[in-house]
Amino acid sequence: MPKRIAIIAHDGKKGELVEWARRERERLARHQLVATATTGRTLQEALGLEVACVRSGPQGGDAQIAAMVVEGRIDAVIFLVDPLYAHPHEPDIRTVMRLCNVHNVPLATNLATASMVLRGLEEE
Repeated sequence: MPKRIAIIAHDGKKGELVEWARRERERLARHQLVATATTGRTLQEALGLEVACVRSGPQGGDAQIAAMVVEGRIDAVIFLVDPLYAHPHEPDIRTVMRLCNVHNVPLATNLATASMVLRGLEEE
């Protein structure tokens, strides 16, 4: 059964995300993907995946995804955070992470965990 997966990646992680998504393309294509604007466009252009896009992270996209988590409309979040760079929208980043924990939604912040989450969703 297809799941709804939210994907967010900071600019410094988008290249890694695309490489990972190429390897996981077949699995990703089985699910409904939603992403922040730039991340979603990057995946659409690089892999031809269908991705529903919300606003960019700094313009409220992280908050939109957080709201979807609260509403039960997201089954997992892949949020590739660049830990070596300060982010002006840090409160929104923390909100997504906190709400995933509050609502028991799997959250991957690195590619190793993202692969495990993706495989785990297929077992449900």
